[in-house]
Order: sequence, then structure tokens, then C-alpha cells
Amino acid sequence: MSASSSSFNMFNLESLVRPNIRAMKPYSSARDEFQGEAHVMLDANENSLGSAGPERFNRYPDPLQRAVKAGLAPLKGVSPEQIFLGNGSDEAIDLLVRLTCTPGQDSILILPPTYGMYEVAANLNDVGIERLPLSADFQLSAETVAGILASEAKLVFLCSPNNPTGNLLHSEGIEQILRGFRGLVVVDEAYVDFAEAPSWTTRLHEFPNLVVLQTFSKAWGLAGLRLGMAFASPELIKYLNKIKPPYNVSEATQQHALQALRDAPHFEQMRRELLLGRDWLQERLPALKIVEEVFPSDANFLLVRFRPDATAVYDFLLGRGIVVRNRTSQPGCTGTLRLTVGTPQENQLLLSALQEYV
Repeated sequence: MSASSSSFNMFNLESLVRPNIRAMKPYSSARDEFQGEAHVMLDANENSLGSAGPERFNRYPDPLQRAVKAGLAPLKGVSPEQIFLGNGSDEAIDLLVRLTCTPGQDSILILPPTYGMYEVAANLNDVGIERLPLSADFQLSAETVAGILASEAKLVFLCSPNNPTGNLLHSEGIEQILRGFRGLVVVDEAYVDFAEAPSWTTRLHEFPNLVVLQTFSKAWGLAGLRLGMAFASPELIKYLNKIKPPYNVSEATQQHALQALRDAPHFEQMRRELLLGRDWLQERLPALKIVEEVFPSDANFLLVRFRPDATAVYDFLLGRGIVVRNRTSQPGCTGTLRLTVGTPQENQLLLSALQEYV
């Protein structure tokens, strides 16, 4: 048996979870203690008179979002017990750090350039940060994989498709990490609906140390709802439910999410339209003299390197009322702007403005 297989087979969730969390008794809300139908609800100190807004908003929401999970489970090919829903993916990121990392003692591992909230969550919780950079083409090099496998960090965050670069990380490298890393492997798939590769949710049964993050903010077009998803083993999901705030997803958010899940054809239509927009921009941007490189993308945005001065291009676009993201200060991203794929009209306005830049 190889060393990596041995490490994988020895994975033990209980040993990763902080001892105080294993021992703690979770808060028991009124809706945890009573689930069902009743004519008179006088258990939660709600205002039974109601107020402005839709019916039921004067009542606390289902703390475990059962209806949303029931609608989501067949779509994702998992069981409801494998789903955690939170206030954006950021809540799941924060809870995973708090679940496993003792403040002032443990660390997480990130692969820059990557999504900035992993670092924010670590700093907020007084947790160390180990950094192993991606290669020049924003991939998992053999050296980086070896560094991850040798690390004592409690979590490694793998953003795939990666933000801000847009590319999928090679599945072979991710699988190596899953088989050999001693902690939790968190694959952040916020943009996976724009990629051709299958989601890592299809392999949850193989890897007890795997956590997959997704969101309603991107392909679902519901960023204002702040609804994130985490998929993992039922044992890990139980721990996340144990430490989350009791009513972390509002009734309004749950209702809107259910409506979106019922309208799957609209989701597919939006997804296809955004992919067409991405292709349209990818074909036209390289013809501009100020564009040095358009990086491959598996997401709903493009990372573009401009010459001679990306920040000057950024300021020029701002002057035209067009806001993009300046990523030139990120590791390996010197001279780049991140361009989100918009509506056909927005894409045309962006291209026209760039054509006019002198």
C-alpha cells in the first residue's frame, strides 16, 4: 500500500474536529423541538399578529431548510443529509475553519492566486495560513501537490474553477490530494455550472474527507439571496448544523430558492446564454492591441492581461461607467483585469469601450 493510500484510509473526522465542539451541546431552537403542523403556535415568542410582507414571515424559518434540500438533492445526485445550506458559501467557509482549527494553534492551506475569503476566515478566527502558489499557468504542479501532502494544515481550499483565473484545476492533482492529505479537502465549485467537467459531488461516496462548495449566486443568478451550499458526508454535515446559527437561512431566501429549483429550464437558458457571451468575448478580445493575453476560462468571467498598464485601462472603463475587477496585485496576475460576462448589451459596451481606449 502506498503512503498516500495509507493516509487516506486512516482519515478520521472525529480527530479533526476541535475537542470543545465535539463536547458542546448545540442550541435547541423552538423549531428544532417542534416540527409539524399546529393550529396555535405559542412556543417561539413570535408576533402572531404578523406585519407587512408575505404570509409566514412573522414565523421563524425551518432551521434545517428541509424543503430546499429535498428539491436540491435529486438535482445534485446526493441525499438531503449530505447538504448544508448557509448564508452564502462564506458561512460554510467560516464554519469549516471554526470546526477544525483551534485559534492560535492550527492552520489552513491556500493556493494563491485564489478566492480571498479563505484568508479572511482564517484571520478572523486567529488561524495560521500556509500558502503554496499555483504554477505559472495556474495549475497544481507536482511540487505544490507534494507540499500539500506534507502539510499539517487542517484544511486545504481548492478553488476549481479558480477565482480569479477562471480555470479548472486538473482532476488528477485533486484526486492525489484527496487520497493523501490528512485534513479536509474543500473543493470550491462556485463556478462549476459553467465548466464541462463533472462536479466533485459525484465522488463524495469515495472520499470521506471531501467537502464541495457551491452557490446560488452565479449560474442561478441569485446573488442577492446569499444562499450557499456545502456537500459532504452526513457525519460532517451534522457537525456544521451543530455549530451554525439556529436560523441562518431566512424564510424569504428559502421560498425564492424553491421557486428557482422549480424553474430548472430558466436556469439552463441563462447558463447557455452566459456561455455564448463568454465565447463571444473570447473571440473578440485578442484582436485588441491593448490585450496581451486572454486566459482560458471555465467560469462566467475572463482574466485578461492588458498592456502596457492594466490599471489605466481599469480607470478608463470606470470613466465610461463600466466596472470590472482589477486583479493586478494578486500573485501571478500582474497586469490583469477580471471581466465578468454580462448581458449581450453589456458585453458590447465593454468591447466598444476597450476598442476606443488610447
